[in-house]
Amino acid sequence: MSEQTSQSTHVQSQQIDQGVMDTLRSKDNSLLAQQIDPLSCTHNDIVELLAQYLALSDQDDDDLFDAWFDGLNKAQHTVLKVFEVYRGQFEHQE
Repeated sequence: MSEQTSQSTHVQSQQIDQGVMDTLRSKDNSLLAQQIDPLSCTHNDIVELLAQYLALSDQDDDDLFDAWFDGLNKAQHTVLKVFEVYRGQFEHQE
């Protein structure tokens, strides 16, 4: 992977991570619903995306995951971001 692509992926991941953390702190899911509700994807598309995400993130091959993640479109990134926020909220419930 080129250095520029690696840096771009890292910056993008940091932006997603910061957005996830901001949303986790606010615990306001209405913004998440506004982001995901208008997407034109099927339930199967979402399930398949999440299955791929979980399977690839459990592997030790970072290059494979990075290549897959870089190939996602904006809607898919949004679905993953919302998934991570919800997962974080469930994992950190008090």
